Amino acid sequence: MATKNDDFAPHPIKEQLPGVDFCLTSPPPWPQAMLLGFQHYLVMLGTTVIIPSLLVPQMGGGHEEKAKVIQTFLFVAGINTLLQSLFGTRLPAVIGGSFTFILPTITIILSSRYAYIIDPYERFVHTMRAIQGALIAASSLQIVLGFLGPWRIVMRFLSPLAVVPIVTLAGLGLFYIGFPNVARCIEIGLPAIVLLILFSQYVPHVLSKRRLIFDRFVVIFVVAIVWVYAHILTAAGAYRHRPPATQFSCRTDRSGLIGASPWVRIPYPFQWGAPYFYAGDAFAMMAASFAALIESTGTLIAVARFSSATPVPPSVFSRGVGWQGIGILLDGVFGTINGSSASVENAGLLALTRVGSRRVVQISAGFMIFFSVLGKFGALFASIPLPLLFGLYCILFAYTASAGLGFLQFCNLNSMRTKFILGFSLFMGLSVPQYFKEYETVAGYGPVHTRTRAFNDIVNVIFSSPATVAAFVAYFLDLTLQCGDSAVRRDRGWHWWEKFRSYKTDTRSEEFYALPYNLSKFFPSL
Repeated sequence: MATKNDDFAPHPIKEQLPGVDFCLTSPPPWPQAMLLGFQHYLVMLGTTVIIPSLLVPQMGGGHEEKAKVIQTFLFVAGINTLLQSLFGTRLPAVIGGSFTFILPTITIILSSRYAYIIDPYERFVHTMRAIQGALIAASSLQIVLGFLGPWRIVMRFLSPLAVVPIVTLAGLGLFYIGFPNVARCIEIGLPAIVLLILFSQYVPHVLSKRRLIFDRFVVIFVVAIVWVYAHILTAAGAYRHRPPATQFSCRTDRSGLIGASPWVRIPYPFQWGAPYFYAGDAFAMMAASFAALIESTGTLIAVARFSSATPVPPSVFSRGVGWQGIGILLDGVFGTINGSSASVENAGLLALTRVGSRRVVQISAGFMIFFSVLGKFGALFASIPLPLLFGLYCILFAYTASAGLGFLQFCNLNSMRTKFILGFSLFMGLSVPQYFKEYETVAGYGPVHTRTRAFNDIVNVIFSSPATVAAFVAYFLDLTLQCGDSAVRRDRGWHWWEKFRSYKTDTRSEEFYALPYNLSKFFPSL
């Protein structure tokens, strides 16, 4: 019988997130799984389209080259997602493009060694081959850290207190690509935000019998409604006399992808030619790979939470990092123009739909590969106005950030040590990257501007990543401030995760993270 004091009792700590309809190992029925997988495909299109749209024109490529790069991007993302869900962490994480790799890629594009090339297509090919070489070299970092075990050691000392800023800023740190891109076409992006909130948060409580439809398939409804609305505005001539930038963002017929895409094309290794290897490009891209590793760590922790799994054992995390390195290697081999990491927006979609099934993400990987091969059909969906997708990201990024705040339940928030580490790491994680970005906007280069371009890029890339800066600060302070005090051990939540430090100390680890087809015998560390 409940007493009056029960109303004021604190909420119990949950090792696994409650309220998830389908967890990591429990797939929904096949019709629902197919629709949910298609939603994951739609959500990851924004990053897949905007990165080539930003970089390919600077390389000298036109619509045809951009369409081929997007097809390759989708194809490799599907392969990487399957590899990660089958042999890596086995979490339902989509592995897609990362904005962290843009800075060293632009440095390669603007390199003086390509300034003499007059023909745009020739310059595109030479630049692409240099980017491929840098990505192939950079992939070695994560492969070594993952498969040889150093990252496992790092993860063994990670406490819930240090996890909070890493996961939170993996989502919150992308604030600069959220609403600013929505505002490029506010009449399309803002309705997407409003409708997503309305359909996912309010309508299910009014139409309780139809709750599951709106909870799980809200993205399809919102994309369909706003896309039709955008097409009506385009056909009605609403953007006929608007500036070119507005027409590109708002019109549904300005992407140039449908006409430039072939009907059927299978991307293949080294399709642009043999890669070029330059030491400076490789080291700069390795810095981006390291920053992407930190960001992916935060995203994967959020994915494990939203799929109602237990904390990921360090050995499994290390395995996943190694396969993510192989993913970057495939990016370089196929020529995707960009490195890959765990998708923050797709992590948020797990929370929005309350479906954390591994099978759903594997189905979405199938959609990526299918639509990358059938170019015209893939280009149709890739021509969705980007402000629409970035409107969705405003909610999905926020969900991932909230996963980080959820780990505060393991920490003592009445401890002044906890307050200092949390506050300082979160503040510096936002403030330092903002300083680097503002400095580069005004001066045209980062705060570190020496004669060595590779060194400049290494420092600027690392300190422009909010999650990376927050990880450095939180991890260092958590390990050094009063680390010998037994009370501190409890304050930082270490005792809650201690049984997950080893793969074999909790039987649920075998349920969630065991390799398929009896492959565990090839990994004795597990």
